[in-house]
Amino acid sequence: MKRTALIYILLVCLVTLLRAQPKYELRAVWLTTIGGIDWPQSYAHDGMGIQAQQQQLRDILDRLKAIHVNTVLLQTRVRATTVYPSDIEPWDGCLSGKPGVSPGYDALQFAIDECHRRGMELHAWVVTLPIGKWNTYGCRQLRRRYPAMVKRIGDEGYLNPESSLTAGYLADICEEITRRYDIDGIHLDYIRYPETWRGTKRHDYITRIVRSIHHQVKLHKPWVKLSCSPIGKYDDLARYRSNGWNAYSRVAQDAQGWLRDGLMDQLYPMMYFAGNQFYPFAIDWQDNSYSRTVAAGLGTYMLHPRERNWPLDEMARQLNVSRQIGMGHCHFRAKFLLDDVKGIYGFMKQFDNHPALIPPMTWAQSLAPDGPTRLDVSHNGDSDRLTWSGAKDRSDGPYLLYNIYGADTYPVDISRAEHLLCTRHLWQHIDIRKPTNGKHRYYAVTAIDRYGNESAACQQADTDSTHNGSAIHRLMANDGKRLSVPELPWDATELFVCSAQGNKICSFRYQPVIDISNLPEGTYMLYGRNKKRVTHRLGYFTVKQRVQRK
Repeated sequence: MKRTALIYILLVCLVTLLRAQPKYELRAVWLTTIGGIDWPQSYAHDGMGIQAQQQQLRDILDRLKAIHVNTVLLQTRVRATTVYPSDIEPWDGCLSGKPGVSPGYDALQFAIDECHRRGMELHAWVVTLPIGKWNTYGCRQLRRRYPAMVKRIGDEGYLNPESSLTAGYLADICEEITRRYDIDGIHLDYIRYPETWRGTKRHDYITRIVRSIHHQVKLHKPWVKLSCSPIGKYDDLARYRSNGWNAYSRVAQDAQGWLRDGLMDQLYPMMYFAGNQFYPFAIDWQDNSYSRTVAAGLGTYMLHPRERNWPLDEMARQLNVSRQIGMGHCHFRAKFLLDDVKGIYGFMKQFDNHPALIPPMTWAQSLAPDGPTRLDVSHNGDSDRLTWSGAKDRSDGPYLLYNIYGADTYPVDISRAEHLLCTRHLWQHIDIRKPTNGKHRYYAVTAIDRYGNESAACQQADTDSTHNGSAIHRLMANDGKRLSVPELPWDATELFVCSAQGNKICSFRYQPVIDISNLPEGTYMLYGRNKKRVTHRLGYFTVKQRVQRK
């Protein structure tokens, strides 16, 4: 690696460590199954073969979890073939080695379960119009059943986007996956015209397919995210040309329009370009995101010497710019990332060195759940056992998930990504290893619904807020406007007020009386903190309804 590039990478790592990382960020990877090029690396002929495939996937997901990937796009419909037992299309041969033959287990269900155990989302990646070489198994089966729906271009078969059957057929496949499986998203690939195929009303035909799929998916599970991977440049910009390769004009993908019209929840534009073919177009995607979620599709494979042999600093710049403008990132593809080509896996350990939550679908549902009302912590050897209860869902989702936070100050500030210990946890209990630095850790738990809306935090009871063995927790009297602060047996420099759930509301320099006239009716907790940032809970107070005098 050249010295200047190495210096740049070191500076990026240093800035990343110093700069607060976003709490919400989409971090994804495309996990390809066609030909087993990402997974699986062997065929399943018997029980041992099944176990080998499953362990390969566990290992992949463990390594992705270690760099805080939160979304896996698993290639589920390959080329008119699937990796699950479909009533519509045959098995792909990547699992058993023989197209049309079952591997002996449901690979999609297994992948969903393993992702969810690790707090990751699983999106079913559906390749839409390409159906493989003309004489491959999936293409032959499909054109035998629906000859009017299939068109040949060279040696390849494609579903005809202009056929009246195509939209309904693809919608049926996406509905089958959504209805049967607890997926988090449907991800559409190649939802576009082949570049050599001309025609009229092209945008209308492709959008008709998207609209049909959207209707069928949302009809069953409105929290399932619908996304696609458009060409990485939407169209020519005022100052930068797309060099004839763009989504809108060349292949009839109106991806920004799909966001605007509510047909898509996320986009993963395939931005496998460098320099000014990346940065201005990234800004364009984000500027036209319509408050939906966009992740830059990164050409991680371009780092490989057999591809474009990009230096690592090009990828580092793309990641930094994407984060600075509010975009997430998605690697194409898993193998190049996990093989640590040019050191990319090691770099991602530093760049994404804290977990992140997936941005919530507030455009679909913004009503946050009621958070847990009770959090108990017991200390067992080198771990802490957390149990909680009381959370209630206020959406139409099937169940709640939980985020666990921890910090050495009380109450735990849940706005900071570095306090996230575990995300999208399935159960109402967890064992967490104690800090190795010997510091005491406080905990907080929130609930999130399937749309990603997060509740207020339930904070661990501050059992250490004592002085000489005597608790100083108390109910503090007030007149609704002023609150007298109790005299403290230790030096305090700061006071702050939190809600009953532990969310910080306001802070003051330490003073004997504080102004609480702006607080609405409710119950609050008051905390004090000294110069060493040691925090104690001083007590609680209630603001009652203020009577207006005439």
